[in-house]
Order: sequence, then C-alpha cells, then structure tokens
Amino acid sequence: MSATDTSHDLDTMGPVDYLVIEFPGNKMTGEGIPLLLDLVDRGIVRILDLAFIRKDADGTISAIRVEDMDAAGAREFAVFQGASSGLLGRDDLQEAANAIEPGNSAGILIYENVWAAPLARAWRRGGAQMVASGRIPVQELLAVAEAGA
Repeated sequence: MSATDTSHDLDTMGPVDYLVIEFPGNKMTGEGIPLLLDLVDRGIVRILDLAFIRKDADGTISAIRVEDMDAAGAREFAVFQGASSGLLGRDDLQEAANAIEPGNSAGILIYENVWAAPLARAWRRGGAQMVASGRIPVQELLAVAEAGA
C-alpha cells in the first residue's frame, strides 16, 4: 500500500492526526524525512496529505511546491510529491498559516495512525467511540520535570 492510498474502508482505519511544523527562516532541510519514511515503511503511519506554505514578512501566504524548493529540500521532500487525499483544504492551509510567524514556512501533514487501527476497530465493534483526544507538548513535560527536580 502506498503512503497516500486512501481507498481504505473508513471502518478499518486508525485515528487520523495532523501536524503543522514551522520552519524558521523558510529553511526546510528535510532532516526528519528519513525518519518519517521509516514510519511509513514499517506500517506505523500512512501519509494522507502533505502540503507546504510560506508566510512572507507582510503576512502574504503562498503554497510551496516541492519542485520550487532548493535542491536539497526538493530531493528530500520529492517522495511526498502529490500526497493528497483531499482532506487538506484551502481553509486548513489558512489556519496553519495563522499558527506560524511571518518570514517562516510550514509543512502540514495529515496521517493515519496505522498502528492503532486494530484497537480502534475493536472498540468500534464494541460500540465505543472516541469523544476526546489531545496531545501533551514535550515542552510542557520538560517544564513539569524541571519543576519537580
């Protein structure tokens, strides 16, 4: 199955999450791409959508195409060219742009947690449904750890 195959029956899917990763100064190095590809290759996550935006100093938002990145960035991100399930819309890109500072760029990633699919299916068969979800930022964990030290 490819990283962007969305022909899955929704009943068999795991939870779907999104991330907005800000790149200060528009420097998308692709440093984490091999790790992301490893997660895909091992069937832990499945990439549904990946898009890139830039927010100029004046607040103007523009989409960044992989082929328009510098040579290193284009080489690293090329594997995701065309990753689009249709979940990520224009409003989502605008919302992501609101989260980043002017002069920076961002990658917006929507992914399925394939590892959790069997558990999610079992819960759904039993009539359960997710009613809340969240994430605790690492910075918050570090602050709590430092306060307790």
